[in-house]
Amino acid sequence: MTLRIARAALLAVPAAELVLVALLLSGAPLPVPVVVAAEGLVAAVFALEAVTVARLYRDERRRGADRRAAVRGVVRRLVPEPMRRLMGFEARSMASLALWAARRRDGVPPGAVAVPYAREQFSTVLLLLFVTVVEGTAVELMLRGGSVPWAVHLVVLALHVYSVVFLLAFGAACATRPHVVSDRELRVRYGVFLDLRVPRELISSVRRASGHGESGMVTVKDGRLGVAVSSRTNVVVELAEPVVAVRPFGRRAEVRVIRFFADDPGAALAALLQGEARPLRNRAAIGAATAAPSPAPSTITENARSPR
Repeated sequence: MTLRIARAALLAVPAAELVLVALLLSGAPLPVPVVVAAEGLVAAVFALEAVTVARLYRDERRRGADRRAAVRGVVRRLVPEPMRRLMGFEARSMASLALWAARRRDGVPPGAVAVPYAREQFSTVLLLLFVTVVEGTAVELMLRGGSVPWAVHLVVLALHVYSVVFLLAFGAACATRPHVVSDRELRVRYGVFLDLRVPRELISSVRRASGHGESGMVTVKDGRLGVAVSSRTNVVVELAEPVVAVRPFGRRAEVRVIRFFADDPGAALAALLQGEARPLRNRAAIGAATAAPSPAPSTITENARSPR
């Protein structure tokens, strides 16, 4: 029960404190008893969090965890998974800006093939950046024209600056974290929000197939995972056994079909089919496919190789 209260307070109190600080900085008249009661509530929450952290840390240490593992265990038990994942998204997105500036990519080992997917949405990100900058400038001019406290100016400016940085980080994350095909696995990614590793031996077939109208960037329905860019996918991978996909906010689902978008789907298929001679998982289907005339590019079907 105490842990649930501490979790709820960890989510609610910081937001309430930010509102109170913004009101005070803006010059809004607040009764002294309200301010005192709010600050007393914040102090009580900090005390509750400290007691909860100490208790959880002792529990982890009694289970044999070292100090670092105990701290990780406390964070895992106290901070809800969606919040932990959001914090991870923020950290990795900011790191992507540094990778982008250094013209480096994350998670592409030597010998692996990077499969980019960010080119299709580049114009959309630029458009959103332009709109955000224009909107921020217009709002700032409107605020200067009225008798608005300087604190409100700072809050609005901070929000718009954060929006610009977020859009840049989003674009950088998609550009520096492509899909990856290596000898051991297919790694399907979407920026910092999805990272699914599929062993090559589980891939039964791959094909090029255009799909339009995807309802979101990352969707799961009836055992099919969709990783879309601009509501489009163009590569389909079928698996012999299901794998567990972790969605952006932690929900898990088993999938046997993966649809994703690649800037060059032909290169993605070639990377998935290349390699040293290995027995085919579906030799009969491959023989029939090679004997038949080549289909149109939008319906090309190729079978992946099975493990050694």
